[in-house]
Amino acid sequence: MMRRGAFFWSIVFILAGMLFLLDNLGLVDVNVGGVFWPLLLIAAGLWTLGGVLFRRSYKVERLRVPLEGARQARVRLNHAAGRLDIHSLSNKDTLIEGDFAGGVEFDTRRQGDRLQLCMRSLVQFFPFWGPGISLVWSLGLQRDIPLVLELEMGANEAQVDLSEMKVSLLRLKSGASSTDLTLPADAGFTRVEVSSGAASITIRIPAGVAARTQARSSLSSINVDTTSFPLSGYVYQAPDYETAANKVDLSVEMEVGSLTVG
Repeated sequence: MMRRGAFFWSIVFILAGMLFLLDNLGLVDVNVGGVFWPLLLIAAGLWTLGGVLFRRSYKVERLRVPLEGARQARVRLNHAAGRLDIHSLSNKDTLIEGDFAGGVEFDTRRQGDRLQLCMRSLVQFFPFWGPGISLVWSLGLQRDIPLVLELEMGANEAQVDLSEMKVSLLRLKSGASSTDLTLPADAGFTRVEVSSGAASITIRIPAGVAARTQARSSLSSINVDTTSFPLSGYVYQAPDYETAANKVDLSVEMEVGSLTVG
């Protein structure tokens, strides 16, 4: 599918380039600038419509990675496009278990009592794919050991519920995405670093968790619950942040989009 998409858009751009060249050489009497963008939008619409009419289904791979006695873990997930659903896993012998549309490749490494896991989609993301591409990953993560979690997402809709997990560090990078993220309720201290392009992000702070939030963006709508997290300077911070048993230090950098924290 990626090759077909690259071929389609290569032809579109070659034809557009030829039109500009012929216009500059005076061989055609056409206002290329006036027709280029409408033609590009028509091509994008046709490609998107093709994705709807000829939706491609992917084989779903079931995967389980055992914990093997590890007492902590570092997990990196690279999900190209589609839907990502992350929830807690009660099986004490398993680090991760779930269903992965389109297949997944992974590798593990043991360092002392820490298990490191890297997972990536076998289907790579091409930015002009239509909605016919939808790679759904639904997976559970171990909830009883300290976790460092790194999520790299492309064009995604993500539902990430970490409320029952012991996540000490979360790094989330996303492209054009919609993310609903619930942070840990009983993990002690959690550091969260979010970096996104054109995104809509909702971050839910569980009751009883104190949060400090710094958000940087020039073209985003930022909405933080100032009743629970009053603004002081450039920081939204719970009054009991310094003394709270469970706390979150949240840093968000967005290019454009919307951020809701509460």
